[in-house]
Amino acid sequence: MIQVQVRVPEEKIREIDRLVKKGVFKSRSDAIRTMIELYQERRKIREFYAMLRERSKEAEEHPEDLIPIEDV
Repeated sequence: MIQVQVRVPEEKIREIDRLVKKGVFKSRSDAIRTMIELYQERRKIREFYAMLRERSKEAEEHPEDLIPIEDV
């Protein structure tokens, strides 16, 4: 694993430390890694949602191309 140095506002570190103290995270590093992973997952969900919206639009425009769920 690569180590990086970042500057984080003091109030954010206090919040992270509070969560570590409560046992939500093992350490500051664990908290920051988890937050990065959650951000990445959120981005993937938004991309998936955008794809679903596009597919729904295509389905409305071309209903003749749809396959009934019973046929799947």
